[in-house]
This record gives sequence, C-alpha cells and structure tokens, in this order.
Amino acid sequence: QVQLVESGGGLVQAGGSLRLSCAASGRTFNTYVMGWFRRAPGKEREFVAAISRSGITTSYADSVKGRFTISRDNAKNTVYLQMSSLKPEDTAVYYCAAAAGYGEGIPGYSEYNYNYWGRGTQVTVSS
Repeated sequence: QVQLVESGGGLVQAGGSLRLSCAASGRTFNTYVMGWFRRAPGKEREFVAAISRSGITTSYADSVKGRFTISRDNAKNTVYLQMSSLKPEDTAVYYCAAAAGYGEGIPGYSEYNYNYWGRGTQVTVSS
C-alpha cells in the first residue's frame, strides 16, 4: 500500500506557473505508474497527466499538452506536475494517484485504473 500527499497548490494569476508535488510513502514507489487528475467545481474528476515507472513515458490530456509537465524522482518518492501558462479553466482540486500492475506502460485515462489517491490540493487561477 502507498500513501500520497500532495502539496504546492495555491492562487495564481492567469499566465502564471505552479509546481505541484506528491510525496509517496513506502519503498515500492518505483513500481507504480503515477498520475495527476483534477476536479473542477461542478465537474467530474478528469485525467491530467501520467508517467511510467521509470519516467521514460508520459501522457497528457489534450487540454494541458504543451503547458504542463509531469516528472518523477524515484529516489525521493516524489512525482511533480509543473504547470505553466495557467488559465482560469485550470482551476480545480488536483489529485495524485498511483496505479499498480502496468509494467513500463501507462494505463488509460480512467480514474478506475488507479489504486491509491491523495486528498488533493487546490489550484485557483484568477483572470
């Protein structure tokens, strides 16, 4: 089992940047695919980005491609989401998630592919 704790959220103006971090407990962090999801007010939780166990393969939602970058540091048991050129529509609670059993691949965008979740961190982008 792995416990996930997100940090780095906050209030930022449109066009600004933030970096989210997700710290994982346990000694098996490098066996999990890691993902970021978000839930905007009144909407369902949606996929943002994912990264393979080694960090070689990444995947992004079309809405964030070219603006967000996911990375991981397996030595620090941490995954990051660098967010740039932020827009008001990026306002949401951002969740970190871990998926087991995918080898070096990345699961599909469904949240049901992920086994463990953090509690989320709020990101608010003002116009």
